[in-house]
Amino acid sequence: LARLAEGRVGVTELAEPFLATMSLPAVTKHVQVLERAGLVTKTREAQRRPCELNADALRDIADWVEPYRAMWEASLDRLDEYLKTVTAKQARLKQQEQTKPAPAKAKGTTAKPRAKSRPKAKATTTKAKPPKAAARGKQDGRQK
Repeated sequence: LARLAEGRVGVTELAEPFLATMSLPAVTKHVQVLERAGLVTKTREAQRRPCELNADALRDIADWVEPYRAMWEASLDRLDEYLKTVTAKQARLKQQEQTKPAPAKAKGTTAKPRAKSRPKAKATTTKAKPPKAAARGKQDGRQK
């Protein structure tokens, strides 16, 4: 579309910048999509197929997009202001932390390090397994 804004141009000329990454038929399909969308008009001059930009269709699109553009600009402006206030607040807090003096130690007192205590064992609630039959027989005084 940017190239067509400069004036009428054939499909082959229009495709030249893209031929390193696309085939001519692929570029032609893209031009056909733009033509179906009403953004481009294609005519026939003997072997050439010059394309021309349809400025009226672009104006219609621009008119439709304008309210959304204005809404997004306002939203992004508000976001920008908010981020500036947050950044300034963070910078002030960081500066205050850097200028705070270190806490003074009391003279004549030394703190002894606390001994680490072992964590208490958790009570388990597993059921006791019944003794095996042979063990039960010995407990009852019977032998098998």
